Amino acid sequence: MAEEGSSQTSETKKSPSVVEQIYRWVPALESLRDYSMTSLRKDLFAGVTVAAVAVPQAMAYASIFGMPVEYGLYTAIVMTGIGALFDSSKQLINGPTNAISIAMLSALAVLGDISPEQKIAAAILMAFLIGSIQTGITLLRLGDLSRYISHAVIVGFTVGASILLILDQLKNALGLKGLGDPHDHFLYRFWLTMTQSAPLHWQTLGIALVTIVVALGFRWINKRFRLWIPELLTAIAIAATLVWLFQLQASGVSLVSKVPRNLPSFKLPQFDWEMSRDMLSSATAIALLGLLEAIAMAKSIAAKTGQKLDINQQCLSEGIANLGGSFFQCFPGSGSLTRSYINHQAGAATQWSGVISAVAVASTILVFAPLAQYIPKAALAGVLIMTATRMVDIPGLLYHIRATRFDAIIVVATALSAILVSVEFCILIGVLLSFFIYVPRAARVELTELILSDGGVIRERGPDEPSCSRMKLYNFEGELFFGSSPEFELQLEKIENDLSDDTLVVILRVKHIRNPDAVCMELLDRFLARLEARGVQLALSGVREDLYQTLVGTGIVRKLGAARVFRELSAVWSSTTTAINWGYQVIDNRYCQHCPRKNVAYNEPDQWHFMI
Repeated sequence: MAEEGSSQTSETKKSPSVVEQIYRWVPALESLRDYSMTSLRKDLFAGVTVAAVAVPQAMAYASIFGMPVEYGLYTAIVMTGIGALFDSSKQLINGPTNAISIAMLSALAVLGDISPEQKIAAAILMAFLIGSIQTGITLLRLGDLSRYISHAVIVGFTVGASILLILDQLKNALGLKGLGDPHDHFLYRFWLTMTQSAPLHWQTLGIALVTIVVALGFRWINKRFRLWIPELLTAIAIAATLVWLFQLQASGVSLVSKVPRNLPSFKLPQFDWEMSRDMLSSATAIALLGLLEAIAMAKSIAAKTGQKLDINQQCLSEGIANLGGSFFQCFPGSGSLTRSYINHQAGAATQWSGVISAVAVASTILVFAPLAQYIPKAALAGVLIMTATRMVDIPGLLYHIRATRFDAIIVVATALSAILVSVEFCILIGVLLSFFIYVPRAARVELTELILSDGGVIRERGPDEPSCSRMKLYNFEGELFFGSSPEFELQLEKIENDLSDDTLVVILRVKHIRNPDAVCMELLDRFLARLEARGVQLALSGVREDLYQTLVGTGIVRKLGAARVFRELSAVWSSTTTAINWGYQVIDNRYCQHCPRKNVAYNEPDQWHFMI
């Protein structure tokens, strides 16, 4: 009875408490365990710094696909706050991003001509669909599958998306109007931009250039003097001031719509089955893009901080942030590259810097919302063009192109599909292409013939060296799953073609065979039957436990005989030496003319040596 009670106590200790479960699902609360005034100061400074960047970015990203700018600010409040609470990463900042907004521009085009109110409803519904898909991926614990997607896909997407962002914003920067239907393809609208006969609007172009020059100037000042002046926010403020001073709106400079002095309120998304069906494929692609984007950013920062990430928890935070945001008038978002790195560089200690950033953005709306009506669209276009040029990591791009032909193909194909096909589907195209390229590489099965040479050495056979006609020894390496079955079958046929009428024994070293399945086991079973019909005895050496269980389950051990299955032992090659000595017992002094045992007797397993 005492032992039973002790066992129950042990099980109770292993079960996580309710508090520990809450800490696990809401990492921001767990960080409060050792929170200090120093942490608060770091988070406060980082959060306010991020907010200074988030305000202009949120408005700019909303304008990419024609949303009123206040919805970008709502997303920068709700998504950033919710995401921070559930983030596994302590520095990642969620919210509106340029990549997701570009994808949304393409995704909403499938709905055709819809009113501005319908576009807002569709964008919010898209956030609900994306959040649901991402949360479903988390609940099925599929988040870790993202590690099987080549990073070259993200690099290619970034290149394509940055090019499209510049092409799309040229009309706003140049002050051109009447450039076709907004749902036309990017390249068609760019062609209209370059060929239409209307003159440039010089005041608009001037505002765009002033915004870019001022932002670059303050960026240089920040680096030169190690300051934290909000370059984008300052540039937009100066552009708005110029519009107000010189009344440039009267000259045709377009301004953003008025931003109401309201915070996001709870409101159910407008559920529409037909619209949901039309957007579902795009929602799936953008959900995948959002997860890849956020995980890539989180891993990049974690590599610098040494933090251990929970990828499934990171996926959960993205799903909950999008899902929760859809109930507070937010469009889809993800992890932001710019704001996350600024948060890290500003010294953020915990996830609470994201919460502070959300509060700071909300405060900005309440205080400065009336002034937003003077912000010119050209200024936001200048910010977006600058953002597009910073999206591409040139050293990283060159690294992937030079690394392997595989990476180069994925980068180029994903970038071109983003430009020529569709932004949101280029991710799926890149993922599928990476699988099509990778699977044949993973399905390769290497076959190496080994020989026994003078001095008791077992080594790889050279191209012109004679091999034993009595006993054939081969080493297999590779994944033995259905995808590799054609090549595995060819290798087995090659072994059969190498056999002579004098061959008595074939030994297959299978220590480096991985993930065997029924298809390849059936090929091995047939190979065994054909050898037996020719009077050749087959033996397997280096058999690991997982392969042995598969051989037992498929009946091969029973047909082969347990005595001819030499299982992996603690010493490397020991099972192979045992198999070789068994083979010589079968040969029974019927040596071939090249056999080293004709000169020196090697009767014990430990008398064989290996040249690897």
